Amino acid sequence: MIRLDDQVAIITGSGRGLGAAYARLLAERGARVVVHDAGVNKDGTGFDPNVAADAASRIREAGGVALPSDVILDSRDNCQILVETTRAKFGRLDILIHNAGWVAYQSVQELTPDFLQRAISINLEAPTWLAQAAFPIMKQQNYGRIVLTTSDRAVYKQYALSGLAPYAMGKMAQIGLMNVLAVEGALHGILVNAISPVAKTRMWNVQDEPEELRPDQVAPGVLYLASGECRESGFILRASNGQFTAARWIERDNVDYPLNLAAVESSTAEDLATRWQEIAADVAF
Repeated sequence: MIRLDDQVAIITGSGRGLGAAYARLLAERGARVVVHDAGVNKDGTGFDPNVAADAASRIREAGGVALPSDVILDSRDNCQILVETTRAKFGRLDILIHNAGWVAYQSVQELTPDFLQRAISINLEAPTWLAQAAFPIMKQQNYGRIVLTTSDRAVYKQYALSGLAPYAMGKMAQIGLMNVLAVEGALHGILVNAISPVAKTRMWNVQDEPEELRPDQVAPGVLYLASGECRESGFILRASNGQFTAARWIERDNVDYPLNLAAVESSTAEDLATRWQEIAADVAF
């Protein structure tokens, strides 16, 4: 059985939904959990400290160790505060899971700067500043696990939805961040992966426990990525309805980047047009 005894985990957006399921499972397996949630409304505004406090209380009632945090992750300083508060309380930080997100719709034609910035803040800036704050601690320990969050709505064109451009951009940005952090952490025992979850939560206007696509069906994947049993970086773990598949982009063995892509040679756009089916035949994820 995977255990996380004596380990410390920060899970953002863990007062409800997927994050709450992650926090419960990690606490059940022995982790001391910081339940972070600012208690914002579905539109990304507002503030309710009771969301994190109540979730942490439920974990403690079940015999786990949980500390609530309601800091709003809208600045580098606040991200630093969350990490430093965790270290001050527990003396270490082993696991960082950035689950907090925001789903709202606005077409590119109607997009406003405030709307875009809100998506950038939670999906790009927050995980970057959290990782920056966590890395020195994890390097000192020579151990760490970071789990970011992406989405099928961003990765696959066939699942993209009109109006979700800011959301999709933020979720794709976390894949780029994952890859760089995986490289920077490799020599220090820090592994970085991403979860791509599907679950019925309040983002789907689902308040009660669903019969299918439940958050607790995703949580085992996050537990694995956050544990010492996970030995690889740079993977996207897709999770839906109790099923999992892992993928990553990786070059073929015969590529000599950047001089030789071992690909179709073309000198004109017309040639590309003629050979497009051949060029695109190797595209897969």
